[in-house]
Amino acid sequence: MRQEDTFDVACSAAAVTADALAVFAGFWLAVWIRFDTGWIPMFHEAPMSRSLYLYGAGVGAVLFLLIFRSLGLYVRPQTGAFSFKIPRLVRATGWGILLATALAFAIRTEPPLSRVVTGLSFFTVLFLVLLERWLLFKIEWHLAKHKAEVKRVVVIGTNKLAAHIRDALKGTPTLRSRITAFLRTDGEAPDPALPPELVRGSLADLAGMVERGEVDQVICADFSLSNDRMSELLLLSERHLVSFHTVPDMFGMLTQKVHIEMLGDVPLLGLDKWPLDYVVNRGLKRAEDIVGGAIGLVLAAPVIAVAAALIKRESPGPAFYRQERCGEGGKSFPILKLRTMRADAEEASGPVWARPDDPRRTRTGAWLRAHNLDELPQFWNVLKGEMSLVGPRPERPHFVEQFKDDISRYMWRHSSKPGITGWAQVNGLRGNTSIRDRIQYDLYYLENWSVALDFKIIAKTFFARQNAY
Repeated sequence: MRQEDTFDVACSAAAVTADALAVFAGFWLAVWIRFDTGWIPMFHEAPMSRSLYLYGAGVGAVLFLLIFRSLGLYVRPQTGAFSFKIPRLVRATGWGILLATALAFAIRTEPPLSRVVTGLSFFTVLFLVLLERWLLFKIEWHLAKHKAEVKRVVVIGTNKLAAHIRDALKGTPTLRSRITAFLRTDGEAPDPALPPELVRGSLADLAGMVERGEVDQVICADFSLSNDRMSELLLLSERHLVSFHTVPDMFGMLTQKVHIEMLGDVPLLGLDKWPLDYVVNRGLKRAEDIVGGAIGLVLAAPVIAVAAALIKRESPGPAFYRQERCGEGGKSFPILKLRTMRADAEEASGPVWARPDDPRRTRTGAWLRAHNLDELPQFWNVLKGEMSLVGPRPERPHFVEQFKDDISRYMWRHSSKPGITGWAQVNGLRGNTSIRDRIQYDLYYLENWSVALDFKIIAKTFFARQNAY
């Protein structure tokens, strides 16, 4: 077994052991809270034998491991940030509790399994699983950073994407990969971010490098290569047991989930529906917005009141700012914000983007923007049904008119309600940043929507400060 395989197997085994302990402890913690703390009234509920709960926790732990394995939670090496794994862990825990409860009631113990324990166990198991998974993630990341980079990678292309791949590999130590060469595919100068010593020839040199055993993985970062040329590269790699990957043109392919339907005996190929095209999912999202919007408005009210007083004290004009934005279906609505700029900020210039160290900001406004607090009044927009807690950020009609003809698929972001926060924003794409990049993230969110993804974005919002000006 290769050295990198040994490390990955050890990490997977550690995850299995830690998960089993966390799930077992989570079930037992729920039992302890229910019957031993006195925090929850008994309501004449007869406690089941502790030995049966102990046995049930062990069976539940095994059941959880099978579910975790089926969802790919033991695949190594790990890539991406820990936050990317939270939705799958939440989903796996939900399925585990559901199946464990169904099994317990099918057995029909006397007295029956406590329903309070069942409800509590979802939260206790999830808490302990997230905690131990986060600790394992940090440990694996740390250990991988101190191990040798054993996989040799050759990147086809010397463009901006190739430079981004280099940064991504450097930022993912668990892959234990290093780029040994970038190969030109045209006569253009390499991207300035690429180290000159790693630009080692052209695509014609790849065959010799592969045949000499100098390559473990090939990554194609050039969209201009023909299908025939790509097929040749794939066959070359396969003949020498070298893994071959290509980065798709994400902007062109991001929303290309397709489905086939029959018109008589004629197959029709079309784009598949997005999750929020289904009535049930829209109902779930609206319920999420009503509950979250009400709680958010209550919790934010004191902050809004203090901020409004500071704004009025520092700068003449209203504390709140209403601005027309484009919402679902392209229909405009008045968005509500705490005013962060002078009241006359755009009288001379008209609509313009905010920029770093924008002189139009007030001192209070700069602080509110940096901490994402100027958006708090939008909980009212959410309750009114004009916005959602999470979704593509609404843009002003002035800019929508500019972008809808220049940027492919731009208007697709208006297929659902805009959000107070969004996938693009928590990834730093806000303010005067690339609109094309934002669209990629917005469409990814719409195509992959789930309640778990919404919770993940909400959690990341508290720590998203990049480009908050």
